[in-house]
Amino acid sequence: MAPLAQNMINDALSLPPVDRASLIEELLASFDRQARSAIDAVWANEAERRIDAFDAGETEAITLEESRERINRR
Repeated sequence: MAPLAQNMINDALSLPPVDRASLIEELLASFDRQARSAIDAVWANEAERRIDAFDAGETEAITLEESRERINRR
């Protein structure tokens, strides 16, 4: 691996989990735009499913801060 790429990896690994996940998503999306459309459709369906579950009282919401704390604890 080229030294520049290794430096980028090291920098990326020092990011908080949420930022690393965003970086991964952007990198993967850069490979295949058509696959990105399929992924977006799946996430849209999942979001609708979660909204329906919340509206039906089957799940509870947490704050953004609580969500980030849970992610960063891992």
